[in-house]
Amino acid sequence: MKIYNTLTREKQGFTPVRADRVSVYACGPTVYNKIHIGNARAICVFDTMRKYLKYRGNEVLFVQNFTDVDDRIIRLANEHGVTAKEYSEAMIAEYFTDARGLNVADADIHPKVTENIGIIVDIIQTLLDKGYAYESQGDVYFATEKFADYGKLSRNSLEDLREGASNRLDEESDKKRSPLDFALWKAAKPEEGCCWESPFGQGRPGWHIECSAMSRHYIGDTIDIHGGGADLIFPHHENEIAQSQAATGVPLAQFWVHNGMLNIDSVKMSKSKGNFFLVRDLAEQFGYEPLRFMLLAAHYRSQMNYTAEVIESAVRSVQRLRDCRRTCPQTAPREQDKATIDKYRADFIAAMDDDFNTANGIAVLFELVREINRGLPAAELFDEINGVLGLLYEEAGAVPQEVLDLVEQRKAAKAEKDYATADALRAQVAELGYVIEETRQGVNIKKA
Repeated sequence: MKIYNTLTREKQGFTPVRADRVSVYACGPTVYNKIHIGNARAICVFDTMRKYLKYRGNEVLFVQNFTDVDDRIIRLANEHGVTAKEYSEAMIAEYFTDARGLNVADADIHPKVTENIGIIVDIIQTLLDKGYAYESQGDVYFATEKFADYGKLSRNSLEDLREGASNRLDEESDKKRSPLDFALWKAAKPEEGCCWESPFGQGRPGWHIECSAMSRHYIGDTIDIHGGGADLIFPHHENEIAQSQAATGVPLAQFWVHNGMLNIDSVKMSKSKGNFFLVRDLAEQFGYEPLRFMLLAAHYRSQMNYTAEVIESAVRSVQRLRDCRRTCPQTAPREQDKATIDKYRADFIAAMDDDFNTANGIAVLFELVREINRGLPAAELFDEINGVLGLLYEEAGAVPQEVLDLVEQRKAAKAEKDYATADALRAQVAELGYVIEETRQGVNIKKA
């Protein structure tokens, strides 16, 4: 198996740190709203990676955090007249509704920032003790320029970053020794009403330190695969590398994996542009299955473009898969079929071993569909591949008895060569919202 490593900008052979398991840490959402379609891409991508690693016989420890306190959460909680904890817990429940709707398995561990303040304080203290951090007016900052390799993930030089940062002043600028420094701990603000005790005073963690602390606590000093959306490469993951390696002296992750961003009609998604889509809203219109199909139909590193045509094509593709599985021959493969089935299994593994190429994996599945529709009894392999990609999982609605009765009457009319009656019965079925399809395996009934 080869995986593209953002750190080295090349595909590398994958061997886990520990022989008995693969560890994956995927940066989870900041829970200030329901997840949008861009969030969903990362969630589905890393879920599929996890499923495939397990399919290949690995034990997998999968950790995905929730950032359940930040400026937006505090502001929205105050606007709604609830505590930040109450607000974030409600949004976490909304997350699970959508994630499970997308057939995303729960992580082995879903750590929350607010439940791990102690370990966050500990790593900040370690950075202070080692001289990589400093206190300033109740805040604690990481001294970026003390970490010589800063910029190695994003391929930014310290000189270029320093020049860019000096042009961006913010309310913390007068507290920092350098504009590149970033907050590890933020002093409490009375109006926020959300803080914890620490040796540095009352406050709350900065965003970047959270994942460094939680990944180390729940996995160890070095993770096999750490990732998220490409927008996290800088500054979030760059900062994680600096503070984690400064604290432990070893690399934070072997592989840095990032999914490409998702545009809407070739434009970056933004509330201000009016092209911001929540997963919940799209699922109500198209269903969750087509959304997952669409998000996996392109290679995870490629930039995606959401359009009406793309999601409508995904709806048709899911229906084609469902129709195939419904009519798939249930007989055991004959001896002459086994070589064909083994070939498609090997093709799927080759596609996914090549940097989790779900686009090619789905192409193999549709080649298999073509063979199944010609009579190949490969239901087991269909389910095997689908189990990895997770494309079909919602139960198709039962066909009403009235429709089934009409179909049986039509079958009898055709046997009597009464084609006029058969056509009339087909029309009645159509009026009830169903379509009759003739296949080699028999009659298929589906919603119009």
